[in-house]
Amino acid sequence: MVHEVPAHLPRGEDGYVDWEQVDVKNMVIPAGEDMGILSDDEGIDVEETKTESGFGSVIVVDNLPSVPKEKYDKLSTVLKKIFGQIGTIREGGLHMPMDAAGTTKGFAFVEFQTPGEAAAAKEQTEGYKLDKAHIFKVSMFDDFAKYDAIPDAYKGSEPKPYTAKENTQSWMLDDRGRDQFAIRFGDETEIHWNDAQVKEPVEVYKRSFWTESYVQWSPRGNYMATVHRQGVALWGGPSFQRFQKVSHNGVQFIEFSPCERYLATGSTHDPTNARETASVVVNFFDVRSGAKLRQFQGPISDFASGAAGARGGLTWPVFKWAGPSPEGAFFARMGKNAISVYNATDMQMVDKKSLKLDGVMDFCWSPADPILSVFQPEQGGGNQPARVALISMPSKQEIRSKNLFSVSDVRMFWQQSGDYFAVKVDRHTKTKKSTYSGFELFRVKEPDCPMEVLELADKNEKIVAFAWEPKGHRFAVIHGDGARPDVSFYTMIDKDSAINKVKLIGTIKNKTANHLFWSPQGKVVVLAGLKTMNGQFEFFNVDEMETMATSEHFMATDVEWDPTGRYVTTAVTSVHQMENGFHVWTFNGKLLYKHGKERFYQFLWRPRAPSLLTAEQEAEVTKNIKKYSKRFEELDDAIRNQQDTHLAAERQGVTDEWNRWLEAKKAEMVAQPYAGKLHEIMTERYPGWTVDGSADNVVESQVQVEEIISVVEEPYSSKVLLELEHSEPRGLLLHMWRRLIGQEVVLLHMWRRLIGQVLLEQSEPGGGPFVNDGNGVITMEWVEL
Repeated sequence: MVHEVPAHLPRGEDGYVDWEQVDVKNMVIPAGEDMGILSDDEGIDVEETKTESGFGSVIVVDNLPSVPKEKYDKLSTVLKKIFGQIGTIREGGLHMPMDAAGTTKGFAFVEFQTPGEAAAAKEQTEGYKLDKAHIFKVSMFDDFAKYDAIPDAYKGSEPKPYTAKENTQSWMLDDRGRDQFAIRFGDETEIHWNDAQVKEPVEVYKRSFWTESYVQWSPRGNYMATVHRQGVALWGGPSFQRFQKVSHNGVQFIEFSPCERYLATGSTHDPTNARETASVVVNFFDVRSGAKLRQFQGPISDFASGAAGARGGLTWPVFKWAGPSPEGAFFARMGKNAISVYNATDMQMVDKKSLKLDGVMDFCWSPADPILSVFQPEQGGGNQPARVALISMPSKQEIRSKNLFSVSDVRMFWQQSGDYFAVKVDRHTKTKKSTYSGFELFRVKEPDCPMEVLELADKNEKIVAFAWEPKGHRFAVIHGDGARPDVSFYTMIDKDSAINKVKLIGTIKNKTANHLFWSPQGKVVVLAGLKTMNGQFEFFNVDEMETMATSEHFMATDVEWDPTGRYVTTAVTSVHQMENGFHVWTFNGKLLYKHGKERFYQFLWRPRAPSLLTAEQEAEVTKNIKKYSKRFEELDDAIRNQQDTHLAAERQGVTDEWNRWLEAKKAEMVAQPYAGKLHEIMTERYPGWTVDGSADNVVESQVQVEEIISVVEEPYSSKVLLELEHSEPRGLLLHMWRRLIGQEVVLLHMWRRLIGQVLLEQSEPGGGPFVNDGNGVITMEWVEL
């Protein structure tokens, strides 16, 4: 930035200020640190906290209890404990004004080390419930001066110009119906199209240091969430611009509601001293506005309930979201002997009271409906049986329950469509020295929710894995105790029976598999051998009960289907130091492409929004699939032809480049510098040499050189010697003559090679069989042998 020099300063003949004549001591310097001169860095957008009064690190906490002087220290200790977890309170930085009677006035001033800590304290403690009668109202100290400066006469603000945001669903409009995926490796995060025709990913967007922890797609794929120390940012649209950001200091976990309208963030915080326990903070935000709707805070023991609490840990998500419902979005948390269910529309507990469930150990929601499944273990020393129940919300009506005896452990599995529910029950034997397993199967959407029991032929076999078909009525079970277990497939619909009952479809023996991954569309399942099985995969068609392909991705740790069920990815993440990267396969096990990435952390297919077609419309599309797929086949053919044209153009480009280089070399040989250099070299070696070859004193000789690579003399075998002994003397002499001739031929070859070597050497004048007379004439003396 250029600044004018004051005109009154004396100047020399050259027009510049003559500083020798300037009275520097009496000069008036402008006020301020910059002395009225703007820095070259002025205008750079540096994010900093600016305060109006110098009290930017002070907050005001209102709605505190009014306590007498005797309880002042106790209340002060409680406040320091609450706010000391967020930031460092300055010495003497907590002050509660008192009236003439020595009673606090119900508010306090808290001063932190930095304005940032003060802002975080306001954000995290606003609405904090000290008890039922005292809920914190927290404000920045500077806000009072700001609001006091508001003029009495209202003046409307200027309306901001409307800026249209990008379409977060634009990627669904791809003409070729491709899907996107995100990968994270090293410090990089990239988003690509999965292009099966070109057999490689097509880059859409990439960014370095986009997150400090991990990334996550929203359930319908509209947003990419990046997790940072200060909070979470949401990105979307073709250019992945930032749509929203929410503040949560030290956030570790995030969970979207199925409808994408709400976002839950969670974090754990270490205690400030050894006498305290770790605490948990969970915030709920509105995704569209970024407003914080509610906060849950407390010791970790309040959140680590059930099986996780028994193990002494915290399992995320602490709050679990229910499936979509016209009554609203529900989420629930498990406490001691109770489950609290909240309605996200008002963030209040349903009916303002929890579900009382003695000893409840686990719960989960149906993915499709607001139906809660809960498990209560045996109590009273086994006199009261364990129990599994299905409860509909918000009515809290129990749909079906089942008592269980001799229970060792329970795992619950919902089918994605919410039609079926399975409970894997491990039971003790009578001697309680071993366990055996079975399944309780519920038909949730049938009248009265019928239930039946399934036990394997050998119920003592270990259940390795269980998985429902996402769209359909089948499920698969891996069972067996050896290194190569069996895989059995069952159906919930028995077409041969008047009453539906579970039926075995078939069992395949001795498979290298310990995980099941169904296609989102059903029909196809990947039998995966991960971890100790080193990445063995089998692509199995359940409709035909046949294996389509087997493959291997050594040390694979993850398997993920794309939303359409057309492609599946296997990946090796950074839990292994070697072979990091991912492979993309077709649904029938054909490898499309593979990419290696060092320090590979995440592979995430971008979810699709639910289909707008009804079940009847989807069935009609499936029935007439050839008609609908014709357009895409034509497009695929066009892409293949374009690829062929591209390869042909690439080959032609290489050929043209070679021809241009060749022509350039020919032109260089004709040019004067090349000819002059050639003349210099030749005349130095042959003084009488001329370009046109008109000199008579140069003789050009052409010698053919043959090279013998090896000579191997094979001894006679006993059979040949025997034949020679019984042959005629004339035949024996002829054979010996031929062998002698062969040796002479070898000597002749060696002589020719010697001649060639000598000929290639530069002869000395008058020496050897090649004579150079010094005038450029070379002759050879032939010797008769």
